[in-house]
Amino acid sequence: MAAKTKWRYLALWVCVLQCSQVMASQEVMKQLTTGFTKAMEECKKELNLGNHIIQDFINYWREEYELINRDTGCAIMCMASKHDLITEDMKLHHGKAHEFAKSHGADDDVAKQLVTMIHECENAQQDNSDDCMKTLEIAKCFRRKIHDLKWAPSMETILEEIMADI
Repeated sequence: MAAKTKWRYLALWVCVLQCSQVMASQEVMKQLTTGFTKAMEECKKELNLGNHIIQDFINYWREEYELINRDTGCAIMCMASKHDLITEDMKLHHGKAHEFAKSHGADDDVAKQLVTMIHECENAQQDNSDDCMKTLEIAKCFRRKIHDLKWAPSMETILEEIMADI
């Protein structure tokens, strides 16, 4: 086999591996999203939030959708609390977040990467004293990082999962 052909096969193999990793990561993000939002209805009632909050969650993974609603940050914080993912001082509990990711399909490396991304986003918001706005900004930062990796799940898939749970 010619050297040129070998390099083509190697390049093709690398592309296949990268594509399968992205698709697997998108599946993990879908599972994480649907698992995380299972607490939405309870938090919606607890915080006395209107149905408008659902729109932000339906559109969360759309890059062009602007997340500006403080209530969305409050809802995310509530859901994270319901899943026991935050500490008493309202910071990400790394160990529990890691386990949450693994329980929704992430392998150890992906779980570590997700926790690291959220932690980086959290550190960038240290000066924000409004917990709901801080959480909203962390969520927006996390969404950007997931899109940069091309791990964002498709909206159609998320909607199907959410509608199936309702």
